[in-house]
Amino acid sequence: MRSTVSSDQLSVSIPAKAPSPSQPPRPWGTRLKRRVRFVYLKFIRLRGHPKELARGLAAGVFAGMFPLFGLQTVMGIAIALRIKGNPLMAAAGTWISNPLTYLPVYAFNYRLGCWILGRQPVNLFSDVESLKTLLETSTDVGVALMLGSFVMGLAFGALSYVVGLPLIRRARRRYRQITQSD
Repeated sequence: MRSTVSSDQLSVSIPAKAPSPSQPPRPWGTRLKRRVRFVYLKFIRLRGHPKELARGLAAGVFAGMFPLFGLQTVMGIAIALRIKGNPLMAAAGTWISNPLTYLPVYAFNYRLGCWILGRQPVNLFSDVESLKTLLETSTDVGVALMLGSFVMGLAFGALSYVVGLPLIRRARRRYRQITQSD
C-alpha cells in the first residue's frame, strides 16, 4: 500500500552540485594557477586609492624587517593606520620576512647595525663563555640588530612604496581594460 504526501507536507532539500566521482581532480599546476589568479584578482579589487595601498605595503615591509616574531603584522597594521595606508596590504607586506628569509635578513641587519655603531660583530656561538658575558653580549646584539632593522626597514619600506605605486596603478589599469572589454 502506497501513501501519498502532498508537496506542502514534505520539504526536500536538494544539495548543491556535489563533485562527481567520475571527474578526476585537477592537476596541481592547474590548481596553483587558479589560486594565483584568485589572489591576483583579490589584490586588484582591494578598495582604496593606489597611494593608500602603496603606503600600506611600505608600512608592512618596514615592520617585516624587525625581528619581532608575532608582532610584525600588528606593528605593520598600526603603522599603516597611522599613515593612512591599507591595513590588508600592510599585513601582506610583513611577509617579506618568513622562515626562508629570517636568517639572511636578520644576519644582514645585525651586521649593518654593528657597522653603523662601529662595533665588531659578535660570534655568539664561540664568544659566549659564561652567563654574564651572554647577558652583556645579548644587549649589544639586540641594539645592533634593532638599529640595522630600522635602517633596512626605512630603505625597503621606501623602495616598496616607490616600486609598488606604479605597479598598483598599472595593475588597476589592466584590470579596468579587461573588465571593460568583457
